[in-house]
Amino acid sequence: MLKFDIYKLSTGRFKKQLNKNIMYTTYHLTSAQELNSDILDSIKATFKSKPITIIVEEDEDDFELTTEMKGVLDERLKEDEKTYLTAGESINLLNKKYGL
Repeated sequence: MLKFDIYKLSTGRFKKQLNKNIMYTTYHLTSAQELNSDILDSIKATFKSKPITIIVEEDEDDFELTTEMKGVLDERLKEDEKTYLTAGESINLLNKKYGL
């Protein structure tokens, strides 16, 4: 199965550091055997004559929580539900505090 996402980053840290928009494409392949000329043609069509960098990395689907991570989650489960924050609220607070 082949899926891809195109992101255009125009705000935040990247824009401040590079002073330009960055576009990147991520292709997720279930096997290296799925790599074909259609992907290369898509990259060429998307980026035209712009300079690009291609990075290939192996997916690691076997992620396991560390003991420390499990401890943090266990503590969160003990919190009073009346004080819970939604995911959006948490992200907004982190953005304000760390400028993510």
